Amino acid sequence: MNAQFNVPSTILFAGGASQQLAAQAARLGGRRALLVTDATMVASGLAQRCVDQLAAANIPATVFSGVKPDPTDENVLDGLALLRKTNCDLVIGLGGGSPMDAAKVIAVAATNDAPLREFAGYHRIARAGLPLVCIPTTAGTGSEVTKVAVITDTERDVKMMMLDVHLLACVALVDFELSLTMPAPLTAHVGVDTLTHGIEAFVSKKANPLTDPLALECIRLTAANLFTAWEEPGNRPAREAMMLAACLGGMAFANSSVCLVHGMSRPIGAMFHLAHGLSNALLLPALTRWSLPGAVARYAQIARLVGAAANNAPDETAAASLPDYLSTLNARLGIGRPRDFIKMDRVAFEQKLPAMADAALASGSPQNNPVVPTADEIIELYRQAW
Repeated sequence: MNAQFNVPSTILFAGGASQQLAAQAARLGGRRALLVTDATMVASGLAQRCVDQLAAANIPATVFSGVKPDPTDENVLDGLALLRKTNCDLVIGLGGGSPMDAAKVIAVAATNDAPLREFAGYHRIARAGLPLVCIPTTAGTGSEVTKVAVITDTERDVKMMMLDVHLLACVALVDFELSLTMPAPLTAHVGVDTLTHGIEAFVSKKANPLTDPLALECIRLTAANLFTAWEEPGNRPAREAMMLAACLGGMAFANSSVCLVHGMSRPIGAMFHLAHGLSNALLLPALTRWSLPGAVARYAQIARLVGAAANNAPDETAAASLPDYLSTLNARLGIGRPRDFIKMDRVAFEQKLPAMADAALASGSPQNNPVVPTADEIIELYRQAW
């Protein structure tokens, strides 16, 4: 068994961990910082709190808040231009997966003279980027600990998946207190995204003994705490557990890879501008049901872990109970079907399916799935999920 495991060199996990930003920035030798974030973080005042903390340590910071949900190549290039204009030598990603992914790519684009499109794929980034600190504010993507970034190519309307060790943050400051103000829909969407990470990391053909324990604990924590965090947003133990689940899930899937759900969700996000977590959540039940025959024992283990099946249930019976559990969870959290969120009729949706299937396969993720689909099978799965 060959297994490679890459995570940030420093992960600080605690309530209040974000208060260590200035100390960690100074340790990394930062003299001027680019804070990559979005309008929500600016409006909340959190971005300014980070700027003030850095200023107190004599590290001036410039705020780039132009990151959109599902960041684009244009967002990255705008941030890179600002970084160069202000001579920043440290990058900080603050927010959900979108600002953190954008920050990762800005950091490597600053030191690699190549078009962003050339970063897409596996191990395509030649040199390390500028020092990077990631601070997640949602318990979902796990981007703070992954060597993965997803950036939309606006010319082709395609999400570019980049995987390279140079995308890893130097420091991840994982502070569950920053998630206490998350609205219920976002809590639901990123929470099921976390569950998806754990499940796909565990059933992936690249799963290994280093990632399995992380994936299973991610799944266990999410099943035990997501609904509470959604129903009681101020519940600190539930929020802390979900932030830990997201972090563990990120470490797991970044080192064993995601599968079909992620492969098929990326075209939905690129074409219909649905958030990544929501796209995954909408597909998870149907694609899990289709994938069961390829990893019955592993899906059965997941079903028992989340309480969908009794501990003594046979593998076939236990595995078969998991898709219904996932559908019920989505329903409890107010997550419906793709047709509830995609603003077009079914005929128009069907016309896009061949291009979506091609994009899904091109991402590489479906090849890690317990059952590897053809393009025609992906088209049919989109229809079933609709």
